[in-house]
Amino acid sequence: MANVSIRAVRKAFGTTQILHGVDVEVEDGEFVILVGPSGCGKSTLLRMIAGLENITRGEIAIGGRVVNDVAPKERDIAMVFQNYALYPHMTVRDNMAFSLKLAKAPKAVLEQKVGRAADILGLGQLLERYPRQLSGGQRQRVAMGRAIVRDPQVFLFDEPLSNLDAKLRVNMRAEIKDLHQRLKTTIIYVTHDQIEAMTMADKIVVMHAGRVEQIGAPLDLYDRPANQFVAGFIGSPAMNFLNGHARGGMFEVNGVRLPLPGGSAGEDGRPIVYGIRPEHWELSDSGVPATVRVTEPTGSETQVMARVGDTPVTCAFRERVMARPGETIHIAPAPHQVHLFDQQTGMRLN
Repeated sequence: MANVSIRAVRKAFGTTQILHGVDVEVEDGEFVILVGPSGCGKSTLLRMIAGLENITRGEIAIGGRVVNDVAPKERDIAMVFQNYALYPHMTVRDNMAFSLKLAKAPKAVLEQKVGRAADILGLGQLLERYPRQLSGGQRQRVAMGRAIVRDPQVFLFDEPLSNLDAKLRVNMRAEIKDLHQRLKTTIIYVTHDQIEAMTMADKIVVMHAGRVEQIGAPLDLYDRPANQFVAGFIGSPAMNFLNGHARGGMFEVNGVRLPLPGGSAGEDGRPIVYGIRPEHWELSDSGVPATVRVTEPTGSETQVMARVGDTPVTCAFRERVMARPGETIHIAPAPHQVHLFDQQTGMRLN
């Protein structure tokens, strides 16, 4: 196991800047997820840790050793890719043992490591099968097993679940998290799916346009996003944003007044963004009127798309709301769940 230090790392392809001075500290045995929209630079950063991309500026250290000029095979890392990259003519056993055979490991060591990985991943009954005889989830477990047998200091995962169906992704999330808890090995994991990030990570690194927007524990990012981008990216359905002004201790937008949190930034007339998550709206007779557009019952909750004035909002109620399109409901924000952001900078105010 090892810590990973990413210090002022920049990446450019010609004159195009991809990463703009990224700093991340990954502790020994920590499960860190790099998350962000497509093109934010997260996969590029992972490939730089693996040694598959050169570093334009800055340094990356694994276990205290700077690896900028170290070949990938000498970094003591193992990578699991989005596509399983299994050899179709080899059995599961041979696929998992391939790197050990290349390293000329003794047969006893090879059998012991493959057997241990197969037990961890529930592949013991599948060792003589070929990849074509496996399901998508089983193939992904074989790819993980091939990484485990190497006993690396660091595991790198590059969107490993994106090719799986929704139900299998849920199962594999639990398997990967359970794997980490048993192996206690450092994991750096890339995904664009914030649900994966929230449910699996010890620490999340939110990236946008080649920069780190915020680093923290999943619930810290959910409860106190540093800026409007993080607030809108973390949480599903996404946070509602209303652009308006502070006036007289209230927030005003299109003639609608909503309460401001006590002690929040808001001198009269200041333009602010009022953020409220869908699950933090409450049905209230004294709330503001909202015109229903669409109702989506899911069983455990009811999602309602509505309009407050001219602003579309999404609400998620635990109650079963039977409102029809065009009807009016009255909603109020939960008192201590409002997030305020500066309209110009997008930075958090309260």
